[in-house]
Amino acid sequence: MRSLPFSQSCENNKGPILEVLKTVFADCSGVLEIASGTGQHATWFAGHMAFLRWQPTEVPEAIDILRPRCDEYQGSNLLAPLALDVSKRPWQVGPLPDALFTANSLHIMPWSAVCELFAELAENAPQGMLLAVYGPFNYGGQYTSDSNADFDQWLAQRSPHSAIRDFEKVDALAIDAGFALQEDKAMPANNRLLVWRRR
Repeated sequence: MRSLPFSQSCENNKGPILEVLKTVFADCSGVLEIASGTGQHATWFAGHMAFLRWQPTEVPEAIDILRPRCDEYQGSNLLAPLALDVSKRPWQVGPLPDALFTANSLHIMPWSAVCELFAELAENAPQGMLLAVYGPFNYGGQYTSDSNADFDQWLAQRSPHSAIRDFEKVDALAIDAGFALQEDKAMPANNRLLVWRRR
């Protein structure tokens, strides 16, 4: 058996995220996943939510990390991975489905890319689209834990463009794009799962 790209954090959080998404996406038919990484989330969620057509994506320079695990998926509801840089608009992914999911991405990509993501949704997201975002967030300009403060310092050392985002700023982008917050759920390791719906 060949060794597949692996992320321990994805392995740790896929169960708790799935428990929320099974309810949130219960009435959806398709999901576009942004920044699918190793494909652990894509294959796990697609395998446990067979009613969804799951579209994994990753930036062009990392698409080869995503493909191997997706290639080994046995079901028919996981689509072939697509290369997608959210800052290169318009996105070449076809019509957007009724749900979008991304995990541990907003704090990695530059803030300008976060803005471009919501700008694309403002122009092309269908009415009623659900947007689910998992990761760490600050509230009121404050860290929610000491571990998040340490993580933010690590991010700054890794890249000047990376940082834990302020919930209020991300929510403002969502509101401007026509989305309304539906849920803000506490998750393991001081993370959140935020869910918006397109009005």
